Amino acid sequence: MAVSSTIKKFGLEKAFSYLYKDPEVNLLKLMDWADKFSGENFPEQRAAVREAIENPNNAYYPFVRHMLQDVDPDVMTAVAVNFFINANIDGWKKQEALREKYNCNIPWAILLDPTSACNLHCTGCWAAEYGNRLNLTYEEIDDIICQGKEMGVYLYIYTGGEPLVRKKDIIRLCEAHDDCIFLCFTNGTLIDENFADDMLRVKNFVPAISLEGFGEATDSRRGEGVYEKVLHAMEILHSRKLFYGISSCYTSMNWDSITSEEYYDMLIEKGAYFIWYFHYMPVGNDASPELLPTPEQREQVYKRIRDYRTRKPLFCMDFQNDAEFVGGCIAGGRRYMHINANGDVDPCVFIHYSDSNIREKTLLETMRSPLFQAYHDGQPFNDNMMQPCPMLENPTKLRDMVEKTGAVSTDLQSPESADHLCSKCDGYAACWAPKAEEIWEARKQQKEEENAVLLSGRERHPAAD
Repeated sequence: MAVSSTIKKFGLEKAFSYLYKDPEVNLLKLMDWADKFSGENFPEQRAAVREAIENPNNAYYPFVRHMLQDVDPDVMTAVAVNFFINANIDGWKKQEALREKYNCNIPWAILLDPTSACNLHCTGCWAAEYGNRLNLTYEEIDDIICQGKEMGVYLYIYTGGEPLVRKKDIIRLCEAHDDCIFLCFTNGTLIDENFADDMLRVKNFVPAISLEGFGEATDSRRGEGVYEKVLHAMEILHSRKLFYGISSCYTSMNWDSITSEEYYDMLIEKGAYFIWYFHYMPVGNDASPELLPTPEQREQVYKRIRDYRTRKPLFCMDFQNDAEFVGGCIAGGRRYMHINANGDVDPCVFIHYSDSNIREKTLLETMRSPLFQAYHDGQPFNDNMMQPCPMLENPTKLRDMVEKTGAVSTDLQSPESADHLCSKCDGYAACWAPKAEEIWEARKQQKEEENAVLLSGRERHPAAD
């Protein structure tokens, strides 16, 4: 670690130690420190954090206190150091330098499947099609992380399969790379007291537990008794004062319950710190296109989540409807990419086509491969940020990239052609386009009005700048 990074890390650790002596008094002093070392990076995000700290009427005012009171201080410090300093402030500089040098995408996060194995067999899960015999070795995952850190990547997200089938290796990797932050999408059923104790010891591992809604919906897809096991896992994590969140996929069948106020409030009551909402993707030869939400259903999801963010203390990300905050599609290494348990490098966790394998190419060589370069050159795939995906909303774009680059299906059990996949999205894209245009035009008007109010305030109070 560079000297400047070491100084910042030491400073943040001391700052958190200072914070916990008197959190209410020292919160703003810590924010001042963060502003000083962030420079011009992430001004809107830092302003939002400051508002949550200062304003009791802000929805996230209690959320900040929840983190301070209910997360172990050493875990909080480790996550803050690894995420804010390593993965963002310092890591971003390395990434930007390589993007400029090689004129290619460099990821901010790397998703990888330690294994294709899973202890469940969920209805509609494409991961099951890979079988249970594929694994990245410990040495291969370690090498991926080492290569990633050379590129400035300090955030790693495990998918699968069920990643916690590889519990011991995952904890060992947390220990070997204590400067990284590790997130994991998991069904939650393998989280027990011993594993929670390991998490508390390493401090840099954060699970996102998959839920389909309440008990009936979760158990109907994942198996009888899974919902109760998940609730028990959440209780264990909360008792150990650990970070954790939820991952939920909305479909035409469950969108109403899974985005209901009752569901959202239940997650807050159980102590979750975040939720990732994912739009159903018809991936795989056996996928069910009828599960794709209608335009009206997707619009309601969009409106509900935006409303909850203004009122409720739970950090929420809406993977398909939040493209405006990241400038469109983030796949293909623009912000992330995916490595499956066979070593194939996919541009997206939902798009299983590749021209590269980590057993044959370095990560940097992969980022400069024809498929990943096509992503780089084509992004954003649509100027309307409600239509970001080259598969779901712009299916001709994915067809063209796969055909022109010679990428092949990475589904070893039941290979699916790009044309077959995209044909399931053609009708959806056509139906969604008018609604996307309506929503995006209204959103642009709203932002113009917000900017006008902000500018007016600055003109009246120039000293505020």
